[in-house]
Amino acid sequence: MGDQAGPVAEPAAPAMEDSLVVARPGSEEPTDIEDDIDETLGERLLGLTEMLPATVRDVSGKVIQGSVTGVKGAYGLLCSSSWIFFSSAAILLAPLVFEIERTQMEEMHKQQQRQILLGPNAAVSGSMMSQQAGM
Repeated sequence: MGDQAGPVAEPAAPAMEDSLVVARPGSEEPTDIEDDIDETLGERLLGLTEMLPATVRDVSGKVIQGSVTGVKGAYGLLCSSSWIFFSSAAILLAPLVFEIERTQMEEMHKQQQRQILLGPNAAVSGSMMSQQAGM
């Protein structure tokens, strides 16, 4: 028992991390995927805005705000003008549609009276005679 020196240390196993390590094709070194996922899109955009001067950020912000305001204004104008156009068209064309319908009903009523008085062939021959008279 005397010739045993203290406990023998075993070589330490490499520590397993919680992250996934992947080797990229054509590369010898593994890369950590979590490095790519740590940032959100908003954080990346915020980081990019810090690269630009304040005047560029202010001008681009005003351009975007003006564009949004312009689109909202154009949409409101389009809605109002389409309402005015279609409601005016309905008001102006309704009497014309009613008058055409009334004229067609009167013509159909005359044709039915002619058919009752002279028989079924008279209504057809009467319309043929009016067409021949027009020639």
